[in-house]
Amino acid sequence: MALRFSVLSIYRKILRVGKTWTADIEQDTREERTYILHEARQLFRRNKDISDSSEIQQCVKEAEARLEIALHYKTPYPRPVNIPYQGLPPTKSRGMKTQENLRKRATPVYLHSQNESSRHDW
Repeated sequence: MALRFSVLSIYRKILRVGKTWTADIEQDTREERTYILHEARQLFRRNKDISDSSEIQQCVKEAEARLEIALHYKTPYPRPVNIPYQGLPPTKSRGMKTQENLRKRATPVYLHSQNESSRHDW
C-alpha cells in the first residue's frame, strides 16, 4: 500500500509541475509542458504492470530524481552523461562486453527509462 501511495504521489507531483511549468524562453513553455506530461504518462503506462517492489522503488527513485533535476536546472529534458568509448576502468577482462556492462552500471538513476525508451519504437 505504501508503494501505491508513493507512485501516485510522485505522478501527481509531476502532473502538477507539468501544468504549471514555465520555461526560461517564453516560446518554449508550451512545448516543454507537453513534453513533461507526455513523458510522464508514457513512462507510467509502460511501467504499470511491474509487480516487483524493488523495481517499483527504483522507478519511483528515478521519477523523483528526474523531477528534482528538472526543477533545479529549469529544463525538463534528461541531462546527458558523457562516458567516452572504453573510458571506464578495465576490470579482469578488457572485452567489449565488460565495457558495455560497466557503461550500464555507470548510467545515473535518472536515465534508466531514457535508455529503455530509446531502444523501443514510439
